[in-house]
Amino acid sequence: MAALGIWLSLGVRRLHCSAAARAGSRWRLQQGLAANPSGYGPLTELPDWSFADGRPAPPMKGQLRRKAQREKLARRVVLLTQEMDAGLQAWKLKQQKLEEERKQENGLKPKGISLRSPLPHQ
Repeated sequence: MAALGIWLSLGVRRLHCSAAARAGSRWRLQQGLAANPSGYGPLTELPDWSFADGRPAPPMKGQLRRKAQREKLARRVVLLTQEMDAGLQAWKLKQQKLEEERKQENGLKPKGISLRSPLPHQ
């Protein structure tokens, strides 16, 4: 009987809840879904009820919060995209100027008498 108690206590100590909390998350990620089923989707985005005459329910706080987060993220994406475009354009202009300077430096140089400075007359 004592051996059974020790065996049970060892078995209980080995029980972990973390695997159960993440159950199916790998499959959901492979399917292109959220790791957490309540992260997004029709169950979280659509209203729970509507009026009998067909009007939609007013948005809930969570829906408004998620909408504000998405709008904030979209504004940040647009801002960063504009910054990247401006940076790329400035870099291209700089590269063109450097290329023109390099061509001028490496261009053919005049030869002959026109390069000789006139000798001072004594």
